[in-house]
Amino acid sequence: MAARGSGDGVGAGAGAGRALPPHSPSGPVLQTVEMHTGGEPLRIVPRLEAAERAAGGLSLLSLRREVAAAQDHVRRALVHEPRGHAGMYGAVVVRGGAAAGGAHLAALFLHGAGYSAMCGHAVMALGRFALDYGLVPEPARPETAVRLRCPCGPVTAFVPWDGRRSGNPVRFHSVPAFAAATDLAIDVPGHGKVVVDIGYGGTFYAFLSAEQLGLDVCSSKTRDLVSAASAVTEAVKKQFKLHHPESEDLAFLYGTILTDGKDAFSEEPTTNICVFADEQVDRSPTGSGVTARIALQYHKGLIQLNQTRTFRSSTTGSLFTGKAVKATKFGDYSAVIVEVSGEAFYTGTATFTVEEEDPLKYGFLFK
Repeated sequence: MAARGSGDGVGAGAGAGRALPPHSPSGPVLQTVEMHTGGEPLRIVPRLEAAERAAGGLSLLSLRREVAAAQDHVRRALVHEPRGHAGMYGAVVVRGGAAAGGAHLAALFLHGAGYSAMCGHAVMALGRFALDYGLVPEPARPETAVRLRCPCGPVTAFVPWDGRRSGNPVRFHSVPAFAAATDLAIDVPGHGKVVVDIGYGGTFYAFLSAEQLGLDVCSSKTRDLVSAASAVTEAVKKQFKLHHPESEDLAFLYGTILTDGKDAFSEEPTTNICVFADEQVDRSPTGSGVTARIALQYHKGLIQLNQTRTFRSSTTGSLFTGKAVKATKFGDYSAVIVEVSGEAFYTGTATFTVEEEDPLKYGFLFK
């Protein structure tokens, strides 16, 4: 399953029997596996030969920059309309050098505005994909550990396996997660002063209750929640400088997560909505967001190790669970390894082609 040229052996006169529609010989043929986790889509490119050729001895972060510079048309073609939509998400599976260090696979994460450093919903889906598509040589029953290398670092997914196919729920153990800032006063244009926490779960998010913005995460219009969260993101970017212990490439604010304010431990679910990148809305509770929120709750003494919390998406009602399973250090930060669990499902496969004369061949965004 590669992104390739037209070497598919299909002649122009094949008519109704052709395997692919007419397309440009020099254009890519992009084959994908389609999944979702908690409603959040994942368009998986099982192999992108151009990325693997570029990988060489590059780190995954360096490969991320290289793909963004030289292969961004692939992201735009698959994620943007007309093949995708404003909420589409994707992952490119990279094998070989970039997946070194004992990993079964590496992944680059694609969204409407660019490339993420971590994606928990994608990790859960890729865990199933790795087993079902033979990337793990000898899966074990009843659960197999799938080692993934993400731009933020190595993570491990634990996937049910019955000897024939993968199952649910899938859980993963995060990179070290930590509280970057708590009770940070931010001036948000149109909303005044608000107090936010900033947590890291493979990428950085700002957290605050929707109530601070005069909204209800469960009942307010999604458009209003998105606009307010985006205003918070932009304000935090201007007023607070992030630092990552290992790489400044990772020191960026990915988005804002609005919550119902229920941070203290409870058996009841707590609801949130994640608005990331360029006003993109996560349909799931957000795996890296759950990771960061657990790290913040642990840092504040609101939960203990191995206390499981349930997180609900305000967009679809889907559920993830999360718990801090191990305390650790990450640079100067006191951190935790977080376990996040959810359900990922296949929705199909697709083959996408390009006609060179199409003025919109590499996609467009409409919001």
